Amino acid sequence: MLIRKLNKGVKYKRVLLKLSGESLSGPDEFGINTNVLDYLSHEIKKVHDLGVEIGIVIGGGNIYRGLSAKAQGIDNVTGDYMGMLSTIINSLALQNALEKIGIFTRLLSAIDMNKIAEPFIKRRAVRHLEKKRIVIFGAGTGNPYFTTDTAASLRALEIESNVLLKGTRVNGVFDKDPEKNSKAKMFTKISYDEALNRKLKIMDQTAFTLCRENNIPVIVFNMNRKDNFQNVVLGKNIGTLVS
Repeated sequence: MLIRKLNKGVKYKRVLLKLSGESLSGPDEFGINTNVLDYLSHEIKKVHDLGVEIGIVIGGGNIYRGLSAKAQGIDNVTGDYMGMLSTIINSLALQNALEKIGIFTRLLSAIDMNKIAEPFIKRRAVRHLEKKRIVIFGAGTGNPYFTTDTAASLRALEIESNVLLKGTRVNGVFDKDPEKNSKAKMFTKISYDEALNRKLKIMDQTAFTLCRENNIPVIVFNMNRKDNFQNVVLGKNIGTLVS
C-alpha cells in the first residue's frame, strides 16, 4: 500500500474527529441522509489526502435516543446497548461512503461482532492509522452509562491523537445557545477551567475531564461549512480551541 506523506503546513499529524449521530440525518428528523454522507466523506477525504491520520467516533442519536427509550420503559443499561448498536449502523454507513470514493478504512468495535467489525485493540488501531487507513471506532466504550463523547476522548488518548476535533452544526463554543440567542458570544479560545466555571456544555463532564487531565486540546467547529475540517487541520483560526 502507498503510504502518504504528511503535507507541509499541516499542524496535526493524527486527529480524532467526533461527529454526532444527528449530523448524519441532515434536514431529516432521523435516519441517515445520503447527501450528508456524501458531503462528509468528501470533506474527510480532503484531510486524508493531506497525509493526516484520522480516527472517527460517531454518535447514534439519529437512530436511537436513550431519553426516549427511558420514557418507553426501557432500562438504562438496555437503552445504552441499543444506542451502541446505533453507532455501529452509522459507522458502517460512513465506512461505505468513504470506501466508495477510494479510501481504505477499518471499523473497530468495542463490542465483539466479528462478522462486520474488528475488535478494538489499541496496537491494531495505531497500525491501521500508520498505514493511512481511516479508523472508525464504533459501539462507544462498550460499556453502559458512557456517552460517545467519552468514547471519543478515550480513543483520542489511546491512539495518542494530537487533538480532538468536535464537528458540530454551530461555529464553536458560545456563552449562550446561539440557536436560541442571537446575542450569544463565541469564544475563539477558552481554558478548561473557565469552560467548567461557566458550565458550558462542550462535552459531558467525564469526557471533558479526560481531556483536561491529559492535556488533549479540543477544537469545536462547524463541520457543515465546506473546507472547515481541512482548515482546522492546517492550523487556521476556525472554531473554538479549548486547552
